[in-house]
Amino acid sequence: MEARAAGTDRAVEAVFREEHGRLLASLVRRFGDLDLAEEVASEAVEAALVHWPVQGVPDKPGAWLLTTARRKAVDRLRRDQAYAARLAVLQVDADRAGPAPAPDTGVTDSELPDERLQLFFTCTHPALLPEARGALTLRCLAGLTTPEVARAYLVPPATMAQRIVRAKKKIREARIPFRVPGADELPARLPGVLQVLYSIFTEGYTASSGPRLQRLDLAEEAVRLARILHRLLPAEREVTGLLALMLLVHARRAARTGPDGELVLLEDQDRDRWDRPMIDEGLALVPPALAGGPPGPYGVQAAIAALHDEAADLTTTDWPQIVALYDVLLTLTPSPVVALNRAAAVAMRDGPEAGLALLDDLADDERLRGHHPYPAARADLLQRLGRLPEAAAAYRQALELAGTEPERAHLRRRLDAVEQAGPDTTTHP
Repeated sequence: MEARAAGTDRAVEAVFREEHGRLLASLVRRFGDLDLAEEVASEAVEAALVHWPVQGVPDKPGAWLLTTARRKAVDRLRRDQAYAARLAVLQVDADRAGPAPAPDTGVTDSELPDERLQLFFTCTHPALLPEARGALTLRCLAGLTTPEVARAYLVPPATMAQRIVRAKKKIREARIPFRVPGADELPARLPGVLQVLYSIFTEGYTASSGPRLQRLDLAEEAVRLARILHRLLPAEREVTGLLALMLLVHARRAARTGPDGELVLLEDQDRDRWDRPMIDEGLALVPPALAGGPPGPYGVQAAIAALHDEAADLTTTDWPQIVALYDVLLTLTPSPVVALNRAAAVAMRDGPEAGLALLDDLADDERLRGHHPYPAARADLLQRLGRLPEAAAAYRQALELAGTEPERAHLRRRLDAVEQAGPDTTTHP
């Protein structure tokens, strides 16, 4: 009996995590209140935990949860006099938008509306603070609990709870619309949605701090959300490009760390450990991301990642093509980080002296002051040129800025190697 109950609990959790975004989006669309939607969605899950162990998991679990949640929402609103007038207005709005399935008709999965696209744009609305957009996206669309979101952002649960409450209040008081922007608005609004997903993925790919280099659960949630967005907006090339980029980068996850969690650089990774099916999926998305018009930043970054994933090793990588793609990316998103990455690629194409000259041109950019990859890249090129005291100084600077313990451990090893190698061995004419 206990084993059956545990199995049912796992089934409910799996269904809820998979259907959470659809369920919440449909409820918000129907009742216009994010807090109410979350409360009745939770009550529907609690009801499932009571009924499914006895009755079995229904054939259409998502539809069961939606029907149950709708009934609970209607019951709650009818009991609350303060909501009476509001419910009537919402019903009028719903009738104008088209008839919704009645709570007692037994909605099938094929009829279960997928209104997550509206929820994407609500959670990432520019009126919300940047840190709130990612938190709401994980809470509402990925189905993470508030403590899970707090762990994702490395803040106490109470802090994250306050952040989410304030964001919901902003949505309510500013009357942020639950809708997909029109064709004239979409080009301006979509980049914000993509940036939120990419920020979540980036934190998962290389954590900003902590004992681990990667936070795979966070990266995988970002990939899952990108897949959903791609299904909802298949014709948007930058959505395709972002999904391709995530897949091509995330495919290397198993080879990026060693047995003890230590950092493994791209040049030292065992490429047999890369996820080839994921790479194939990502490669297939690159052409449509680049076709049909001027390329976008995510499509270009996906093309760069594809060249890395297609190469047998570092020496056979098509560095001239990668540099050319970085040239394009710099015109699309001119930033010191892109320039840094381009300089590293130039160093692979033309030698460390050429790369170092480009890095030195960035030395006065304040945006790189707290970015440890910059001094780390300089240290590596200085070491390759035999300028060991300068390399050691750059490694120390990078070590002070690095956020995760695997990164710091890697930089300590490199610094130790430079210090043990002795004085400057550069020859001068």
